[in-house]
Amino acid sequence: MTYTIYHNPKCSKCRATLEILKSKGVEPIIIEYLKNPPSKEELEEIIQKLKIQPSELIRFKEEKAKELGISATDELTLEEWLTIMTENPVLIERPIVISAEGAVIGRPPENVLAILP
Repeated sequence: MTYTIYHNPKCSKCRATLEILKSKGVEPIIIEYLKNPPSKEELEEIIQKLKIQPSELIRFKEEKAKELGISATDELTLEEWLTIMTENPVLIERPIVISAEGAVIGRPPENVLAILP
């Protein structure tokens, strides 16, 4: 089975999640999303696989969220949230692990165990 991790190597949760995957014999496709941000279409697919609202994929504690004046209570359209994330990938929650079985956010990193065989 193929696994993909949206990863930031500077993030301890990302590194821990990647370590769990590797300890289980999984060599995931690693996407450094700050260097290669997902498209709106990819983000929409990720949101669907995670079964969450778009705002749940945003890191509101990031300085960029404060600069943009956005909060979790904002009532924006899917398109508006997707635009914010594609234009500001630093706001995307991390790490995200995706497989054919589903998707999880690795916070805490042990969440990834839910989609491993």
